[in-house]
Amino acid sequence: MKILFIHQNFPGQYKHLAPLLASKGHQCVSLTLRVKEPITWKGVKVLPYALPDRGGQKVHPWLLDLDSKVTRGQACFLAARKLRDNGFVPDLILAHPGWGEAMFLHDVWPGARIGLYCELYHRSGFPHLAFDPEFETGDAELQPLRIRMKNINNHLHFPAASAGISPTRFQADTFPPEFRDRITVCHDGIDTDAARPNPSVRLQIGDLDVTRDDEVITFVNRNLEPYRGYHVFMRALPRLLKERPNATVLIVGGDEVSYGAQPPKGKTWKQIFIDEVRGRIPAKDWQRVHFLGRIPYSQFVQLLQVSRVHVYLTYPFVLSWSLMEAMSCGAAIVASGTEPVREVIRDGESGRLVDFFDQEGLVGRVCELLEDEEQRRALGQAARRLMIDEYDLHKTCLPGQLTWVDSVMRSAPPGPPRD
Repeated sequence: MKILFIHQNFPGQYKHLAPLLASKGHQCVSLTLRVKEPITWKGVKVLPYALPDRGGQKVHPWLLDLDSKVTRGQACFLAARKLRDNGFVPDLILAHPGWGEAMFLHDVWPGARIGLYCELYHRSGFPHLAFDPEFETGDAELQPLRIRMKNINNHLHFPAASAGISPTRFQADTFPPEFRDRITVCHDGIDTDAARPNPSVRLQIGDLDVTRDDEVITFVNRNLEPYRGYHVFMRALPRLLKERPNATVLIVGGDEVSYGAQPPKGKTWKQIFIDEVRGRIPAKDWQRVHFLGRIPYSQFVQLLQVSRVHVYLTYPFVLSWSLMEAMSCGAAIVASGTEPVREVIRDGESGRLVDFFDQEGLVGRVCELLEDEEQRRALGQAARRLMIDEYDLHKTCLPGQLTWVDSVMRSAPPGPPRD
């Protein structure tokens, strides 16, 4: 079978599935912006496509998102047409539609089945919108209209798709019924052999040197920003450091924005909230706070293994791999009780939950766990069992993804492109 993967940052969510399909003898090809020259990666032929140079143009702000997606869709169409003209005709296209790349591929290969990675449908009601009023700007009645425009991309992709796959029920359930009925829930998978407890772990980064004997509190974002509760954690930090004079706080994350609003021009969310709380933290306590930036995966796992309490906060949004990897490492978790988190954590069973905005409650839960070794052990063991039983990469998730691929190929052939 010939399979084409479409992902702006390939392999992305296909980092395990694509090599597995290639190892089974399928001819796997990817189109991506991530490379500049063709390469072969784990049996997958990875081909670049390029975006055209475009001068500045005036469009309505709500159309900027769609404009960028159409630009990617057209560029990917041109690269796909070249592949077709060179004789490549895929039986199956597996695409992440989030950047618009697969928008016109049904026009290139009308006979190919298309399976979409359904990450999120943007809902215009609370709590998906206006969850955190602090960062809401502009006319509140206009915001649902703006959000509705963001979903044009989903509506352009789904008529040509045979089926979809989504990593969590929360994410799948954001899609309207006509989409949701064709979406299978199957997580990307957690490598529970790589992310596992290690009582003898030692994390050394620069002057930092900690083991399981140290009282380590960890907080991880891809980028330090409000969508992942960075502001809530930072505002809780002065009291947390005061209550736990021997704790070391390790914060992982970049300075950019992955989701949500941009910070004021020339500033970063990271520095904005450092500046907000720094005056309330004595110098000797601030020395116990370590901003590690982005670290290699091997050190990231060590950080989770050394963590005595791991804090995870998020808006009602896509669930982070980092939370589930922390659970796989047997960490004791204190997390926001938002809907996606409740899918994997039950309060008092596999972690402790607090209201997203409750800084006092957050500090209280963290301190409670730091004082209770038996509770930490029980929560961490239960969290790891859940990851092994329901989210293990090799035993559960990859087999589930292969079953989904088979079901896509058994689906009825797609019709001609619709006008």
